Amino acid sequence: MKLILPTDIVEDLKPQLPSDVNVVRLDSDGNIDGDATDAEVYFSWFLLKPTILNTVLEAAPKLRWHHAPNAGVDRILTPTNLEQYLKRDITLTNGAGVHSIPIAEFAIAFMLAHAKHLRELYDLQDQHLWKRGFPIRELLDSTLLIIGAGGIGQEIAARAKAFGMRILGSRRDPQALPNFDKIVGADEWRSLLSESDYVVVATPLTPETRGLIDEAALQAMRPDTYLINIARGGVVDEPALIKALQEGWIAGAGLDTVLTEPLPPESPLWSLPNVFLTPHCTGHSPRVKERTLALFLDNLERYRTGRSLRNVVDKKAGY
Repeated sequence: MKLILPTDIVEDLKPQLPSDVNVVRLDSDGNIDGDATDAEVYFSWFLLKPTILNTVLEAAPKLRWHHAPNAGVDRILTPTNLEQYLKRDITLTNGAGVHSIPIAEFAIAFMLAHAKHLRELYDLQDQHLWKRGFPIRELLDSTLLIIGAGGIGQEIAARAKAFGMRILGSRRDPQALPNFDKIVGADEWRSLLSESDYVVVATPLTPETRGLIDEAALQAMRPDTYLINIARGGVVDEPALIKALQEGWIAGAGLDTVLTEPLPPESPLWSLPNVFLTPHCTGHSPRVKERTLALFLDNLERYRTGRSLRNVVDKKAGY
């Protein structure tokens, strides 16, 4: 069996591969070191360039399984690529679960930064000013709505429950889940916006979820509601969000992802005082790489023995 592996992880993986597995290396510019015509498996790495994916698909006509380390695969399943994946029956698996803990911790950090006015307190320290009187709040008894109660959403809920929060969630299958006080279907979350102190966007970006947090949703939130997006920038209507933040429809936003990344210098989001921006880094942790490699190796053994793979993506649904 032959694998196509990015040079970023070849040295980490090679000692753990079965002796009968051959490796073709792929560098960050898309150059393939070897013959990939009979390769069955491709393990891509983070920040996969569309040109590299196109190169692999053309060079590996016998490709049967592609594992991506990302949880979101919207940048892989473009209309052109999706056609090839379906036509060639290529199985796509993703890294759902490997980033859940660091992202969940960051979601809590966004909430605490807002409730405890950490931005203002940091500014006071920089200015050597001793000032009190901020309307500092507790998370206890606050209501959190998680739009997308998947793996990441469930990890957020587990941590938020420890703070004594009331937790609402939405998902395609509205079955009961640990730590959630209420779960609704994917089309019912709008009715919960007016009772939510915090709204976390944790749903994948698909054609159905693009622009999901639109002007109507933002207007349905209270002026003291805080929005957090740790999913994809395209899930939020960015012009509507900027308007909501400027006009005080909502209290503020913690944004780890935006529509165009890196965020253009001229974007108003840079300078809005009620925005906490992070550069799409909430999923970063040294342990993510460990979990990613372990997931791939487990799936590789499953693939070799004909068992079901973990984290198989529904290519038509997009996640």
